[in-house]
Amino acid sequence: MQGGLPSQAQPRSIPAAFFNTPALIRRAGRAGCLAVAFEKHLLVDGANLLHAWPELRALLKRDREAARSQLVRRLGAVHDAEQMRVTLVFDGRGEELTVERPSGHVTFSVLHTPSSLTADDVIEQLVGKAADASLCYVATGDQAERQTIEAAGAVWVPPADLAAWLARAETRIASGVAGLNRDNQRKWDRHE
Repeated sequence: MQGGLPSQAQPRSIPAAFFNTPALIRRAGRAGCLAVAFEKHLLVDGANLLHAWPELRALLKRDREAARSQLVRRLGAVHDAEQMRVTLVFDGRGEELTVERPSGHVTFSVLHTPSSLTADDVIEQLVGKAADASLCYVATGDQAERQTIEAAGAVWVPPADLAAWLARAETRIASGVAGLNRDNQRKWDRHE
């Protein structure tokens, strides 16, 4: 062993295919330069948030999948209201990086790291590969991760601030739906 971790524990990289998904990226500027469809990117340390928010922590004790689903649902509000790419990252699950698209949109992903990587490793790699790290917002309560991502140029979002941000996004979506309902009702009223 030469400094650091034993060779079998060395963190692996995220497969290049994750960054080269045609539906996720578009050609921009000079040839070979790739840009994400949504400019801003919210990266969320899933396990950290599940334990940071009291309502999710309580649900997690009873039903892990329900807690994860609620977190995904709530993050969907920021994705939809803010036109922001969202990546929720959970620690180790098998040999390969798995990518789920809960809403069917390629700009909203749930990643499960391979067992050789942590969520922090993946988040750091995503920030490091970003064209502009200042457009990456990382939600975690982990202070070591905070220092790492801030040193790379990303913006740290504490769990309490993310909760407030999600609440504002949910309110904006609810207001938009209420406005559509009013418009639809007026149209129906005119046709009766």
